[in-house]
Amino acid sequence: MRDEDAMLRHVVLFRFKTSSTATEIGRVVEAFRQLPARIDAIAGFEWGEDVSPEGKARGYTHCFVLTFRTAEDRDAYLPHPAHQAFSALARPCLEDVCVVDYWARG
Repeated sequence: MRDEDAMLRHVVLFRFKTSSTATEIGRVVEAFRQLPARIDAIAGFEWGEDVSPEGKARGYTHCFVLTFRTAEDRDAYLPHPAHQAFSALARPCLEDVCVVDYWARG
């Protein structure tokens, strides 16, 4: 059950192909960073690279967390032309993507 004040988190993990260059990875990260300026439905955005000492990342190196106020905002983001263009740019560089959405609880 969702709390009225809960925000929807959209967590995206990237595992890049070993053939992806640092320049290509940087281009993908920068393109993802530009999405909040292009898609009003995104209420919050942060990202980072894995620094865990546990060694359980399974090759996923980059994490992006987007926040949406409603499920409808998230649903508008997914087919948005800017998101689709980003996906087309990123896809050739990616080995795998993991996505988890959840309602944030305190």
